[in-house]
Amino acid sequence: MMHVYMDFDYRGVVYLCTLGVFLVNVVSGVTYPNDFKILNDLRNGLENPELLQWPSKGNDPCGPPAWPHVFCSSERVTQIQVQGLGLKGPLPQNLNELDKLQNVGLQKNGFNGKLPTFSGLSDLKYAYLDENQFDTIPADFFDGLSNVQVLALDKNPFNKSGWSIPTVLQDSAQLAIFSCMSCNIVGPVPEFFGKLPSLTALKLSYNRLTGKIPDSFHDSMLQILWLNNQNSLGMTGPIDLIGTMDQLMSLWLQGNSFSGPIPDTIGDLTSLKNLSFNGNQLVGLIPQGLANLNLSMLDLNNNKLMGPIPKFRAAKATYSSNSFCQPTPSVPCAPQVNALLDLLGGWNYPANLAAEWSGNDPCTGPWLGISCNPKGQVTIVNLQNKNLTGTLSPSLANLDSLLEVHLKGNSLHGPVPANLTKLRFLRLLDLGENNFDPPLPKFRDGVKVITDGNAHLVANVTAGAPPPSIGPSPPLSHSPKPSKELPLQSPSPSDNQPTLSDTPPSPDKSSGSGSMTTPSGTKEKHEKTMIIIVVSAVSVVLALLALFLFFKSMRKREKDLITAVIHPKDPFDQDNIVKITVLEDPMMYTAKSGTTTTSSGGKEGSRVIEIGNLVISIQDLRRVTNNFAPENELGRGGFGVVYKGVIEDGIQIAVKRMESAIINSKALDEFQAEIAVLSKVRHRHLVSLLGYSIEGNERLLVYEYMPKGALSRHLFRWKILNLVPLSWTKRLNIALDVARGMEYLHNLAHQSFIHRDLKSSNILLDDDFRAKVSDFGLVKLAPDKERSVATRLAGTFGYLAPEYAVTGKVTTKIDVFSFGVVLMELVTGLTALDEHRSEETQYLVEWFWQIKSNKVNLIASVDPALDAKEDIHKSIFLIAELAGHCTARDPNHRPDMSHAVNVLGQLVEIWKPVEESDEYSGIDYNLPLSEMLKDWQDEDTGDFTGTSQDSRGSIPAKPTGFADSFTSNDAR
Repeated sequence: MMHVYMDFDYRGVVYLCTLGVFLVNVVSGVTYPNDFKILNDLRNGLENPELLQWPSKGNDPCGPPAWPHVFCSSERVTQIQVQGLGLKGPLPQNLNELDKLQNVGLQKNGFNGKLPTFSGLSDLKYAYLDENQFDTIPADFFDGLSNVQVLALDKNPFNKSGWSIPTVLQDSAQLAIFSCMSCNIVGPVPEFFGKLPSLTALKLSYNRLTGKIPDSFHDSMLQILWLNNQNSLGMTGPIDLIGTMDQLMSLWLQGNSFSGPIPDTIGDLTSLKNLSFNGNQLVGLIPQGLANLNLSMLDLNNNKLMGPIPKFRAAKATYSSNSFCQPTPSVPCAPQVNALLDLLGGWNYPANLAAEWSGNDPCTGPWLGISCNPKGQVTIVNLQNKNLTGTLSPSLANLDSLLEVHLKGNSLHGPVPANLTKLRFLRLLDLGENNFDPPLPKFRDGVKVITDGNAHLVANVTAGAPPPSIGPSPPLSHSPKPSKELPLQSPSPSDNQPTLSDTPPSPDKSSGSGSMTTPSGTKEKHEKTMIIIVVSAVSVVLALLALFLFFKSMRKREKDLITAVIHPKDPFDQDNIVKITVLEDPMMYTAKSGTTTTSSGGKEGSRVIEIGNLVISIQDLRRVTNNFAPENELGRGGFGVVYKGVIEDGIQIAVKRMESAIINSKALDEFQAEIAVLSKVRHRHLVSLLGYSIEGNERLLVYEYMPKGALSRHLFRWKILNLVPLSWTKRLNIALDVARGMEYLHNLAHQSFIHRDLKSSNILLDDDFRAKVSDFGLVKLAPDKERSVATRLAGTFGYLAPEYAVTGKVTTKIDVFSFGVVLMELVTGLTALDEHRSEETQYLVEWFWQIKSNKVNLIASVDPALDAKEDIHKSIFLIAELAGHCTARDPNHRPDMSHAVNVLGQLVEIWKPVEESDEYSGIDYNLPLSEMLKDWQDEDTGDFTGTSQDSRGSIPAKPTGFADSFTSNDAR
């Protein structure tokens, strides 16, 4: 009897092994003639049939001796096992006439053309056709496969326009494993997969599937479900029914658009070992049951998960790029955040709010519809017309400083929580146009409750409050102003409660409402008088201030016009400076008027444009570049030419001279706007803009000089230029430098900038091979030139994110894509695009995606100049993985640059402190910083006498001539 067992390799592909038996022909004789013919047809159709080692004639396939790779039973061919032989060519289209086939192993070859139909192969149990080049799959391929148990069709470019799995496959009741990854499957996952009684593994990764997980998967017995990395939008909808699939061992859903919260029932999947939700739109809290699962791998990166990070039992858990309230596991959220997240949970975490509600302080972050007072207390919740569904959480009452709640125009249902009546400062509750159920709790006097449009809800009208069911509420002139939505403003509270400087008067006592009244007209007249006085006073102050500024400006113009600007090359190193002579404040040359000016400083004809304080004389730039001599040329591009110049003390600069052919009025306007922004951006990993000038139809920009030139020189032209190839350590440092520079542009500058043309030729190196990004923002004006592949989309083919090239939509994720391409260049030493390479490797991103998951292929593709030893393999794999994430087709699946900084920072050599000295002994560095500063304040005696023996103040002795009463407080 034959014993069969199954095992999984690292990709989860099933292989069959036989024990104690040889599959050979058990009966001597001649092979069935048609079987013999089909085998010969197979051989004759191949480009390299010699690899089969089949005798050309005079021998019987079923033997004895049997042909290699062919197995028979009773004169019929039952198995063909040619996996991994490197065979190329088509298969005979009548292959299904081998009607006794039970096992076909054709995987990992180069078979191409149309895949033969397997229709009618009722004895077939195992079919391995993966990793070939079949371009068509017949419509009747699956017909009659009544006993098939394993179908592996992965990595075949079937029907490039896409195809759907036919419903006839549902008749294969014995099917246990169906794997068709990277097969061009389109449309939804068929419902019948959830009904096949024997199906244990379904692998449909890297296709073009859409729609939700089928309802038929509820209580499915699947052990492996891979639906990850669908192209374009991918699969959508909730993942609730995953929690019912209690046999799951491996679940990969990354790279889709699944939404909603992770179900609490996922904690019941005790067999689960590998789980990836990376790159979806999942929201809400992480269930504690998920945190308690004993997983080998858990990937929650790049979602919109909220709340605290639990402590995971998983051997490896990652959860970056989410909306957690705290960055550290097991640290709870602030009470106000907990209350708002509970509120969101009652509405099933709508995506439009989940995207905005992140962090641990709703009063400082972009919390849509939330307004606070200056003390950081939430006072207004304004979520009108947000398509909210679900119930109103009682946790809203935990926001005890609430003044107003606006929920009009949603689809909320259920009861109104009774504990809202305990909100001491609540004055307005707008529940109009919802579906709330009775009864309505009784609120205190003075709370205006609006319930219009709730068919079943009858408001309990309180004394002193207008009936809520008589039309919509009028606008409140005294209402606070919630952020982004309602034009209201939060009041400043006292120490005990929110206060309102403009609270409306209490109702008139005489009318039974308990308020005071004033004689008719007296109050209005008094208010008008006060307004006139205030307006007059303000006008006088403004006039005096304007006059003062005018005279100050005139005095400034009387200064010498020629001055020196000391400009730091590195804002973090103030000793590293460049000294440039500039015109401080000349009569301005404007691009529109073209006026020529002459300064009194002796620089006749100097035409300059002033934006900020970085205006440089055009004559000076001609002088330091030897009138833009060819020998000073550093490089060329679509923008023009870059020249090297030498200024005072031998300091070198780079002067970018824009070509006059592209200059026009619109370009000059944009040039001024660009420089006004770029002159404010300073970072150690961005090439500093030192100045600029304009003359006629020329524009010039002055940058700090980077002696090692562009990264592209050291990656692609090091042999021609006789340079030393970059080591792996240098490449890691360069990648980290670039990531930090781009992180600053995206997140840390006073505005968010998008580079739009990040590439290796725009990454410059200093003497220590530290990298700086250049040309940021200017590329918007670069035209198409023969020397450059830059396009008017402000990018370069090979580095251009697909969504930007197609739609023109600009986000920071287009820079992330370009950065991923640069990482690939650092690993492979290949340019992003090279039409002279083979067709499959011309576009680096597409080729790299094919090899990055196979460690053997990846190492074989590493830049030979690296001579990559085994000690750097692990870091190469990490960089390759990061490059893959950065170049995901869907921009929502790409990380932020801060994630890249975190990954790269762990790979770069860690700085170590020097040995301890006695200079700072006696200081307890374990104390919190606030306590250390408190000690400093306590030690400071507050005067300049210098009598304190152990003062930690940094205040020198009081100079002579100061009165004894002059203290440190005066100095500060």
